[in-house]
Amino acid sequence: MNSPSSSRQRIIVGISGASGIVYGITALKQLKQLGIETHLVVSKSAIVTLAHECDMKYAELCALADVHYQSTDIGAAISSGSFRTLGMLVAPCSIRTLGEISTGVTSSLLSRAADVVLKERRRLVLLVRETPLHAGHLQSMLNVTQAGAVVMPPVPAFYANPKTVQDIVDQTVGRALDLFGLDSGIQRWGEA
Repeated sequence: MNSPSSSRQRIIVGISGASGIVYGITALKQLKQLGIETHLVVSKSAIVTLAHECDMKYAELCALADVHYQSTDIGAAISSGSFRTLGMLVAPCSIRTLGEISTGVTSSLLSRAADVVLKERRRLVLLVRETPLHAGHLQSMLNVTQAGAVVMPPVPAFYANPKTVQDIVDQTVGRALDLFGLDSGIQRWGEA
């Protein structure tokens, strides 16, 4: 784990085990370009997903963040409301992680940090990756929304005329960062 700085804006990035780990990787890269200090927590399932979806190693993923924590480190800085952040982005967010956050019954640092963000009334954005959805999934989405989270399934914006999958990912992550008041320079509807 690296040591944090209190002079920069901070955001927590959680990466859970759903398919779409590229969203979390891209978020870390865009946040670095914006000069935002990132605090990363990766679930055990996400480490498995990383091996299936990317050529990147876990250590390389962790190196993209300013600070990273083990998912079992319940005493980490991000588990306390006194640790100030802009909030947390979970990208991608698995249904298991969504379920834990929606009930407040947390079993890892990732879901604990999200719970803390909600109790402190900070921004929590969840890029939920699942389809189709059953009533339990929808109920969990309703519960976290009522608690103050933003559920943002990673839906492509084709008005940007993407040429590659990475173009689609960049646009989606840029829209997620918009929700924190951060402008990554994405193409916007009605703008040239």
